[in-house]
Amino acid sequence: MIRAGFAAILAAVLAGVFSGAAWAEGDWETTPASEAALARGLTWLAHAKNQGRDGNWQSNDLGLVGLGALAFMADGHLPGRGEYGRACQRSLDYMLRKSRRDTGLLNIADPKRDMYNHGLATFVLGQAHGMKKDDELGGVLERALKLIAATQCRDGGWDYEARSQHMGHDLSLAVMQAKALRSAVDSGLEAPQEVIDLAMRSVREHYTPNGASRTAPEEEQREHRGQFTYQKGGGGGTIAMAAAGVVCLQEFGQYDDWRIAKNMEVITAAVKQLKPERRNGQVPFDAYTLYYVGQALYQVGGEPWRECYPILRDHLVATQIQALGNAEQDGRWHDGARVGGKPGELFGTAVACFVLAIPNRYLPILQEGKIERFKVK
Repeated sequence: MIRAGFAAILAAVLAGVFSGAAWAEGDWETTPASEAALARGLTWLAHAKNQGRDGNWQSNDLGLVGLGALAFMADGHLPGRGEYGRACQRSLDYMLRKSRRDTGLLNIADPKRDMYNHGLATFVLGQAHGMKKDDELGGVLERALKLIAATQCRDGGWDYEARSQHMGHDLSLAVMQAKALRSAVDSGLEAPQEVIDLAMRSVREHYTPNGASRTAPEEEQREHRGQFTYQKGGGGGTIAMAAAGVVCLQEFGQYDDWRIAKNMEVITAAVKQLKPERRNGQVPFDAYTLYYVGQALYQVGGEPWRECYPILRDHLVATQIQALGNAEQDGRWHDGARVGGKPGELFGTAVACFVLAIPNRYLPILQEGKIERFKVK
């Protein structure tokens, strides 16, 4: 079941924001160096020369702007609360201003990025609403959820553009919307169970065993190594997709799904091979992959989390740019793969700060106990 005292826990967390309280299990999760790196990264994000007057870090991708807000919230800073409450408010305000009141769409960039931006932005707004109820934000979330349900394809996935088709495009889109659904429900809103069930079926269909047919009986597939892939046919077996599939199953209570262990083997092996180059600003893997790997390790917990999180943490500490006296450089990371310029620095720095702040467990998505079966009203 979802932890019964969630409201009380959240209240205690928010009360502890200003006293420096955190929920880290010990110095194996956080270190003085990682706390300093997190503080320096948040300072970079909040600096006026970086965030800008509009609060969007020169990006028109609402998902990336949302990640900036998520970084602040992950360390307990909310509108009206905390050192970076105002910076968090600016980014959330930008997202709310740019939401489409007619359709609920959270994208103002190329329509080919509709559901990437929409899913990620909806996830972030759901976390914000769960931490501090807001009527305007709640209205935007309700419209965003309706759009996700309306644009789900008949196979359970989603297309890049906000439209329903027979077949969804790939796993990355399905996971984005699944996370958005869970985030919104955690904040007290509703999502159709049939949408969630169909999405979970689509995610499982992206699992590809090595040495067996994807359509083989599960008993046969379990005998082989395998992982989640970008395409249902097996193309795109990346670390990002392995982690994204795990995150999706975990968030919807599928803890005993045998595919989780198979993918964690892939993820942990990749993390253990990381070798950072000091002060080059490169996050582990790339920002997109790190975003899912950090969450997968945390949600599975146990040995994978205890063994691999310190590697990610120390990699981030080692690679963070340090340029004292230069506010536009000091404390940042960069994406390293997909996004350049200031938006790429936003992407890398926001994800790095989010991962460094995971042990604080301020975000609603990080405070849940296990559930026997995911249900919505």
